[in-house]
Amino acid sequence: MIEKMTRYNFILLGGEEEKFLADLQELGVVDITRSFKPVDDASNELLLKAESLKSAVAFLGVQDFPDVTPLPVSAEDPAEETALLQRRLQDVRFKLEAARKEYSLRRPWGNFNQADLNELERRGYKTRWYCVSKKVFSEAWAELVPLQVIHEENNLVWFVTVSDDPDYSFPVQETAAPGGNYTTSEELVRQYEEELAEVKGHILGLKENIPAIEQKSAQLLTDLDMYLAGKGSESAVEGYIALFEGFAPVEEDARLAEAFDKMDALWYKSEAKVEDNPPIKLKGNKFTKMFSVLTDMYGRPQYNGFDPTPFIAVFFLLFFAFCMGDAGYGLVLVIAGLLLKKVKSFADTAPLVVTLGLGTIVVGLIFHTFFSVDLLEVAWIPDGLKKFMLPSKIAGYDGTMVLALVVGVVHLCVALVVKAIYATKHDGFARTVGVWGWTLLLVGGSIVGAIALAGVLDSSVTKWILIGLGILSALAIFPLNNLKRNPLANTGLGLWDTYQTVTGLLGDLLSYLRLYALGLAGALLGFAFNSIAQTALGEGGSVVGWIGFILIVVIGHTLNIAMCALGAFVHPLRLNFLEFFKNSGYETSPRNYTPLQKTNNNQ
Repeated sequence: MIEKMTRYNFILLGGEEEKFLADLQELGVVDITRSFKPVDDASNELLLKAESLKSAVAFLGVQDFPDVTPLPVSAEDPAEETALLQRRLQDVRFKLEAARKEYSLRRPWGNFNQADLNELERRGYKTRWYCVSKKVFSEAWAELVPLQVIHEENNLVWFVTVSDDPDYSFPVQETAAPGGNYTTSEELVRQYEEELAEVKGHILGLKENIPAIEQKSAQLLTDLDMYLAGKGSESAVEGYIALFEGFAPVEEDARLAEAFDKMDALWYKSEAKVEDNPPIKLKGNKFTKMFSVLTDMYGRPQYNGFDPTPFIAVFFLLFFAFCMGDAGYGLVLVIAGLLLKKVKSFADTAPLVVTLGLGTIVVGLIFHTFFSVDLLEVAWIPDGLKKFMLPSKIAGYDGTMVLALVVGVVHLCVALVVKAIYATKHDGFARTVGVWGWTLLLVGGSIVGAIALAGVLDSSVTKWILIGLGILSALAIFPLNNLKRNPLANTGLGLWDTYQTVTGLLGDLLSYLRLYALGLAGALLGFAFNSIAQTALGEGGSVVGWIGFILIVVIGHTLNIAMCALGAFVHPLRLNFLEFFKNSGYETSPRNYTPLQKTNNNQ
């Protein structure tokens, strides 16, 4: 779980910083950021100029017009010139789009004399304009009122009528009269296109000056540092104000308020928001805390996201045990973990090793494997216990392979549900209908399929349930995937999303076969060592044979455990970091919670 944070802001006079930071260090829970406000207008001006140059470089860096020739441009004030060109670029693009739209409306009507139309209107004649499909257009309309077809194109007919009868009507909607001749609009489009090319050329010309702009920005920041350093040395005379920003868990609010009131600083607090970039502290129980190190390997979640550690804890443990797949190897890990507890530098890792070992023992017994010996073939194992072991074949396929795919389906379904819940939390249901559609289709379909395979539902009932799920999901995925958007646009985006989802999920699901492959490879290698050791022992069971047998078994299985453990660590991480995080929409935060304390450790 992501702990809620409180944002604190502190204001204090210069010279009090060291004592203030020492007091925060004693409290041990405040993640602090130190900053200084510009002390006067001069430093503020330097800062603003440097930031404007940085913004100019950011804008110019992404501009690329391959069909435009760079034009010379004045770079006396590159920031102001960039801002001017940016505004002109937006303005000309807007005008060009409007002119093109106007041209497309006027073009079918051709050129006409507006003065003649005005004269007709003065004499009491009304001109009406129409655009209809050819199927709707009727030649008989010309018998009712004077009618002239102006243009025909793409199964459409443009025509006008002239009449002094104000009451006549056609069973079609009138079209707005063109505002003028299309040649005027055509000329305007050409004019704006030339202006746009000119603006782009100036932007490319200014882009060639990016190195000089960056150098100037760096020089301004250097000047600012020197200026503030000079002001700092004069603090005994003029003084300055130091500002600090800090974050601490909400549960510490009462204790910190009492402590801050005793300090020589003005302070105020507010609820931390995502835009404040608060540090991320994860809170969990003893079980999930062991796996938080895995979350940190990828990156902690955003402040408004979800903590993946509980999911990693369950599925990494399962996947690790699946890849090891041997109860004997799990027993070795448990013993190793217990020994690591006595080593100070590994004491924090020892519980995780023990937990992984216990998980491997359980899964290894289900896979009926103990140091690569098949327990199903051991006579002294009770038949009642063997019933809980995984059968070698399920529906004609290798049982371990089938189980790997089943686990993969469950893992992906959990990711889809998490994605739907948090997407709705952030963006609202109206914008995430499509996400729920995919969740309903894939998760709901998987559940119904599992129930049907268990024989709980009749085949005809299953068929109608799946049809219903398909219809609801199709509506949510295509026309209704975003209720704030046009249904036609939704349908097009839904088709693209379908292609990405189907191809992506198929590849993701097949990735879980690595669990089966790694477990099988370890089992076969362990079996090979057992066979070699048995050969070395021979039938007589001599002392030399027993020595060879023990050496081969110990060395062989030690190497196998090491290789299996490496694969069982890396590949489950991959399945969580890639398959689960991608399908759950997981995003990371750039900042971990690192409070100021006597011994500063990440929390």
